[in-house]
Amino acid sequence: MNERLRDREIDKPLGLPGQRQRPSSGRGFGREEIIYCLVGLALVVSSSLIALRERPYRTPPQVVVTTPETVENLGRSAPEAPAAYPSSSDSSSGPAIIKVPKADEGGNGGIIVRDPTAKTGQDPRVAHLPDRDLVEESDYGLLPVRADDGRRPFDVYARPWSGARGARVAIVIGGLGVSQTGTQEAISKLPPEVTLAFASGGNSLDRWMQAARQKGHEIVLQVPLEPFDYPSVDPGRNTLTVDAGPEENRDRLYATLGRITNYTGVMNYMGGRFVTDRAAFSPFMAELGKRGLMYLDDGSSARTLAPELALVTRVPYAAADFTIDTEREHAAVLAKLDDAERTARAKGFAVATGSAFSATVDAVSAWAQEAKRRGIEIVPVSALARDPEME
Repeated sequence: MNERLRDREIDKPLGLPGQRQRPSSGRGFGREEIIYCLVGLALVVSSSLIALRERPYRTPPQVVVTTPETVENLGRSAPEAPAAYPSSSDSSSGPAIIKVPKADEGGNGGIIVRDPTAKTGQDPRVAHLPDRDLVEESDYGLLPVRADDGRRPFDVYARPWSGARGARVAIVIGGLGVSQTGTQEAISKLPPEVTLAFASGGNSLDRWMQAARQKGHEIVLQVPLEPFDYPSVDPGRNTLTVDAGPEENRDRLYATLGRITNYTGVMNYMGGRFVTDRAAFSPFMAELGKRGLMYLDDGSSARTLAPELALVTRVPYAAADFTIDTEREHAAVLAKLDDAERTARAKGFAVATGSAFSATVDAVSAWAQEAKRRGIEIVPVSALARDPEME
């Protein structure tokens, strides 16, 4: 009898003493099932609305504003920049805001605001060919210019990189085109992440430029600038000097810029005196800003005006931290590269420059492979340039 009573107690539902659990009828839904169904339906509807709405991260279209007054106001609020070299066909209209030519009799102009996040790089398959929108024909050859949509050679010819903020080292090897053997060795041996600098006075530059671009290298052009003790110390043909007039320096610069195409910017070759003379250096930097080129300082002059003028003229700017081959020995070059690595780990990045000597090329090639395994990213020099247009 007691066992039967215990069995009945066990059959009772928990929390409901004295009541028996009613058997399920097998029909309809309970309260909990209905709640679950409503929640699921709400999730499905929400997901559908999110999928059908406009993508939030789509690149915004260009904005065209046809108000000449806006251009005038912007011009008044912007800091006054040094004038570029005089030119009979000066089409510069500012670094980031491009004035649209008048398209009708009413003279309605406008501006194009370029989206800075839009992809502007060059297709690697044609990286050895100039973008026709970024060059102008001249008596000096093809000169770099900004495209009508605001793209710059600095944007289009830059080598892509990861965008990570780890320790980064840019290595720039210069003097390409001076020695045919050294140039060929540098292009064939150096990793594509290494930036190559072409000497404007070199030979077969266009052929070597195309070979370098096909290998994936970013390139810059070395421009001869007046050093101290000039002309006893002579950088070579078409050197820009302090005593030359603006038009003469302009012609020399154009003759240099027209030697090749597809470079992101220029690098000084010597120039200790020139880069400290405001009257001579200011129009040079303004010309680079007008044409959308970067300026890379080799770091040889502590008194250079480049950082100051780069901001005013809207020129992307980078400066070397180390020259790695003042001693042309393999071990000495490796030691300097190790110094660059320590600097990069301390402040995030470092720029190292050298020349296309055999010992330098071999040392850089070996060091770069080891550095990657240690977590160092070798980046093009454009990746480390301060760009006033993006600030």
